Amino acid sequence: MKINKQSIAAISTPLASIFGSGFLVIIPVLAKATGPWMVLAMACVALFAYAVGSVIRLNIKYAEPVLAKQSKPSTTMIEYFSDIAVVMAYVISVTLYLEILAAFLLNGLGIDSSRNEAITVTVVVLIIIVIAITKGLSVLTRLESFALLATFILIAAVFSGFAIYDLQSLKDIPIKTPELSIWESLTIVAGTLIVVQGFETPRYLGHEYDAQTRINSSKWSQIISTIIYLIFVALSLPLLHQLNGDYGDSSLINLVGFTVIPFLGLGVIVAAVLSQFSAAVADTITAEGNVSELTKRKVKSKVTFMAIGVSSIALAWFADTFQLIALASKAFALYYFLQCLVAISVVPSLLKKIMIGLVALGLFFIVIFAVPAG
Repeated sequence: MKINKQSIAAISTPLASIFGSGFLVIIPVLAKATGPWMVLAMACVALFAYAVGSVIRLNIKYAEPVLAKQSKPSTTMIEYFSDIAVVMAYVISVTLYLEILAAFLLNGLGIDSSRNEAITVTVVVLIIIVIAITKGLSVLTRLESFALLATFILIAAVFSGFAIYDLQSLKDIPIKTPELSIWESLTIVAGTLIVVQGFETPRYLGHEYDAQTRINSSKWSQIISTIIYLIFVALSLPLLHQLNGDYGDSSLINLVGFTVIPFLGLGVIVAAVLSQFSAAVADTITAEGNVSELTKRKVKSKVTFMAIGVSSIALAWFADTFQLIALASKAFALYYFLQCLVAISVVPSLLKKIMIGLVALGLFFIVIFAVPAG
């Protein structure tokens, strides 16, 4: 892949989505489910996500021309239901982003509770929807580049803090293995697909980039994010004992508190608030755009924004962060499952159809069996 401004811009979109929430919550989820086996679990999640990403990339190459010509009614129908599924997934992810925002903000203020998180999410959702209806959310999209920059600065700072701690300790500290069966751990890990979600976004950027650029951006965003996630999880292992088995949705703040870098906890909170708000705005815009296309612009944007707002507020009051992580993973797994069916209907190779079918089975498992951590 040629490195130029266009390719970098194309990669930044899926990367921003992948790191939207996963970086902030992956440690407590994997710690609860797998304990000392966190790196292996992360590798398995990333490997499976890469297989799913390969299906999305096949659809860019094979399905898009078919859908443009509408030459296969069955493919068009599956794609239609896939679009419905992804709208549902984006609505859930909006709530998840804001729930994480609330958890980190309130933790920093020392007033974190499920009730206060729900109130905070409600207030932020109302702000977003009011802006969307009155001025449009385009005024907030400028935050995306700042949020991505803040996220990568945060990642570098956390890596440094964890690495310094690890070098200073230089000893093996036993990490408590969760008292879970293999099945229980597997179903919890299955519910973490959302933390690596985002590689599919180039699928919907055809108006900005050619097919090969989008395929490359999806592929390299997964490779880069996988490397970062594996290093992050590995560096966090020696600190886990400091949490004494108490893994909450904002545990990252507590972990960085044990490092020697001053004000890193405050940096985590600021970056979390900025990135989660930006991600919620981006997914709100995407969901509204998909609804507009699905209904052939028969449903007004204001109605869609209000529906998204009501749904997000309801979810915030009835589900906590870990439940939303699993629910969002199920929703995106359903979308990816339907994308697998789209790919099977258009790829010419029998071997590829079989491989895609195996990926689809894994996604079906997530839809049915994935459960929240805790």
